[in-house]
Amino acid sequence: MKKMTGSSRWWVAIAAVCVLLGFGPNLLAGGSSAHRTPVILDTDIGDDIDDTWALELVLQSPELDLKLVVGDYGRPVYRARLLAKLLERAGRTDVPVGLGVEFEKVGGQMSQAAWLGDYDLAKYPGKVHLNGVRAMVDLIMKSREPVTVLAIGPMPNLAAALVLEPRIAQKAVFVGMHGSVRVGYGGSTNVAAEWNVVAAPKAAQAVFAASWKKTITPLDTCGLVGLKGDYHRRVVESNQRAAVDVVANYRVWAACHPEMKAGDVDVKSSTLFDCVAVYLAVNQDLCVMEDLNLRVTDDGFTRIDPAGSPCRVATAWKDLPGFEKWIADRLTRPR
Repeated sequence: MKKMTGSSRWWVAIAAVCVLLGFGPNLLAGGSSAHRTPVILDTDIGDDIDDTWALELVLQSPELDLKLVVGDYGRPVYRARLLAKLLERAGRTDVPVGLGVEFEKVGGQMSQAAWLGDYDLAKYPGKVHLNGVRAMVDLIMKSREPVTVLAIGPMPNLAAALVLEPRIAQKAVFVGMHGSVRVGYGGSTNVAAEWNVVAAPKAAQAVFAASWKKTITPLDTCGLVGLKGDYHRRVVESNQRAAVDVVANYRVWAACHPEMKAGDVDVKSSTLFDCVAVYLAVNQDLCVMEDLNLRVTDDGFTRIDPAGSPCRVATAWKDLPGFEKWIADRLTRPR
């Protein structure tokens, strides 16, 4: 038997300690025990509440390595403040915040402003990029591996990024909550001009026409998602930070929407469109996935067209209750 050297004994001892602590062999080779997908989140957070649920799901998903968050579809300071406060409360000030481009057509109200209070973006301990589009482009172009651009709102930022540097489509993949292929809002058989597309159709056309690999959840799947019963109760009653912040923002948002009835927040969620896009960035097993060519029309429809751009599309659910359980499990588990 070959005699062990002093150096060999040290490596055996280190390996033994790693095994006891639960670290895998990849750590000894200089890597992590599991690969994490680098992600940029592009979001119109602060309008519909589902973006807030989606952000917290990203933070609660160990498979995803959030590198940058950028507010899209105008109101750049409002959205950046909301992103920064949520990240700071999550203990994730390592994540930079970017201000998106202005967009003149934005209407409605800032439904989560009351939760923001007087939060000062200038005091965010992390990095704040005044030019969020430039930050996205730089991050993608400098990355050693493909970055997943997770888009859960209208896309003026991404259209601007493609103009600034078209090569990002070769170095990134796109996962989005966009469109209506065979099913409209609320499960209707009437295909709809879905909001994230029709709010900025020219931007959507540019993003869909780009050469990156595209995966989307249209209304066919995301429009059917909402928590109720035990799954919703678990989130409302949880003392975990992700669930607490989701519910607090949901209450503030609901107070700004007259269609919400008294007590709704305690018994059910609103439609959680954007949460499906987060899931698709992690896994796709619970969905029926189809390869379709899609074309965005000038009036904001997402049509199946042989001449359109190839997309991987979640067109139906294999297990919708399983997905709703996935949301509840992630938001209520300790970080």
